Amino acid sequence: MTDLNADLAAPRPRTGRRVLPRWSPKLAIGVGIIVVIGLWGLLGPFLVGDPEAIRDMGLTAPSRTHLLGTTQTGQDVLAQLAYATRGSLFIGLLVGVMATVLSALFGIVGSYVGGLVDEAFSLLSNLMLVIPGLPLVIVISAFVPASARGSWTIAVVLAITGWAGSARVLRAQTLSLRNRDYIQAARVAGEKRWRVIGVELLPNLLPLLASQFVFAVIGAILSETGLSFLGLGAANSATLGTMLNYAQNGFALQRGAWWWFVPPGLIIALFGCGLALVNFSIDEIINPRLRDIPRRERRNRRRTQRPVKRLDDGAVLDGTVLDGTVLDDAVPDGTVPDDGAVLTVRHLSVTYRTERPVHAVRDVSLALRRGEILGLVGESGCGKTTLAYAINRLHRPPAEVTSGSITLHDRDGEDLDVLAFDRDELRAFRWDKLSMVFQGAMNALNPVLTIRAQLDDVLTTHRPSMSRGERHERCAEALRLVGVDPRRLKAYPHELSGGMRQRVMIAMALLLEPQVVLLDEPTTALDVVVQRGILRELLRLRTALGFAVLFITHDLPLMLEVSDRIAVMRDGRIVEEATAEQIAAEPRHPYTRHLLDSFPSLVGERGAFIRAGEDERSQAAQPPAAASDDGIAAEAETR
Repeated sequence: MTDLNADLAAPRPRTGRRVLPRWSPKLAIGVGIIVVIGLWGLLGPFLVGDPEAIRDMGLTAPSRTHLLGTTQTGQDVLAQLAYATRGSLFIGLLVGVMATVLSALFGIVGSYVGGLVDEAFSLLSNLMLVIPGLPLVIVISAFVPASARGSWTIAVVLAITGWAGSARVLRAQTLSLRNRDYIQAARVAGEKRWRVIGVELLPNLLPLLASQFVFAVIGAILSETGLSFLGLGAANSATLGTMLNYAQNGFALQRGAWWWFVPPGLIIALFGCGLALVNFSIDEIINPRLRDIPRRERRNRRRTQRPVKRLDDGAVLDGTVLDGTVLDDAVPDGTVPDDGAVLTVRHLSVTYRTERPVHAVRDVSLALRRGEILGLVGESGCGKTTLAYAINRLHRPPAEVTSGSITLHDRDGEDLDVLAFDRDELRAFRWDKLSMVFQGAMNALNPVLTIRAQLDDVLTTHRPSMSRGERHERCAEALRLVGVDPRRLKAYPHELSGGMRQRVMIAMALLLEPQVVLLDEPTTALDVVVQRGILRELLRLRTALGFAVLFITHDLPLMLEVSDRIAVMRDGRIVEEATAEQIAAEPRHPYTRHLLDSFPSLVGERGAFIRAGEDERSQAAQPPAAASDDGIAAEAETR
């Protein structure tokens, strides 16, 4: 038998973990502006002369001697600009650090500790938000003597008046995170509060903290500039604001001395622009899930819908003929025969464009007939959900369809190329012609909307011509189809059991009578009794409505019971495709046999795990073997 762990045992080249985001024009420009201005403020004062030196050449235009001209008293504007840039950057960074620390203390620590501490911190934050910020800064600055009004004083005033808004945002996010499972697990493990906050909470809040720091810096520079322009800034410090104040007092605008007030204003504007551009990349810098997302390539060509040719009976479908015989990997290109197929997937490949690309789906071809249940089975990570997302065009970067086609054969005889749909066409396609029930779908209902409102929203979007009464009747009919009392339309999701919520999601998927339904682990987290009831309803609805089902699950015994055909997936490839009876009796591929052997039975030989179907168990006159089948089914349900 083939070694199933050979791929896992093969050595893989080590690659360093990506710390910085993928380079982008926004990030490059933003970092470039910040670095240039920062170096100017840091090194500029060592390269220019004395900014206070007075010369007998007032308001001189820029020249070789004075690159940015002189002030009214003959002081060099370039020298003043260097010292002023350093002063403003110092105040901005100081306020950014202090305001971020205060917002983290009152927002994160207070909300995590809870109780009276959270109430007191929240009350203080609310009071600071009620008081107008700018008037408070002006009043505080006016009461501070001019001799004591230095950079540190201004920075403290700005930090005290600027932390409350950020603290409220952090408090709300912390309250949302503190009840997550990983936080509860850390508490149960006995971790101390400071460690839970620093190790578990803080990394998840870093994007918010970094963004707030960026805005605190630019906000402080602008606020200090405004205070200095009003004569309430740092009296004994050189900043861009004091420079503009001196230019205003010297009537620079009226005299046309643009070189006195334009450079400091330009520095402020450029620095703010640089911080804003970097802020766009903060999430990507901090969140490891976003670091490997590639930039979308600009494509000049647009895919167009194309008809799909059909072949005669017996055509080969990517290595597997429809009778279940497994062929070699290298087969001629072909399509499904014209035997009522509703969905055709041909040579589909999906790749996650990370630092080391992951080929999640590799050259997969499938044919789904009308009214058929096609089971897709395989271990976790083999690409089942990625394939379903690709069929429904739900994949997002870094996932990318690199090759292949997905064709829906509509009832009216038209062949639709799903990968060629634009946004509007895709919106009309989903739910109407193809719908999907996701993993953990029972948790996908909006907790603050009634069941009727959520079902009605689908009809409002896709059937705008329906009246209110018609929509209500259709919603009630959909619930009746899945065995839910229509009176539950007025209920909220929390008032329904897990099984009822799952039925509601199935009703939503069938609301527009689609031709194809994708079921991705539709009975996850449900007990076997509820699971069997839901699957019985699906089988009944499939027969009544005639839709086709692509059924994805790990549960091979369940798959053998409900599916017409089964496709076995491993490492992104379809390794075997046959009828359920053939898979159970004569599996061809070693991996299929491995899956079958992985479900041992408490009764009988290893691998004798197949659940008895409803028809078999309903037959009263059965020999003792029937009891054995029932026992096997019961054993499988108690796994």
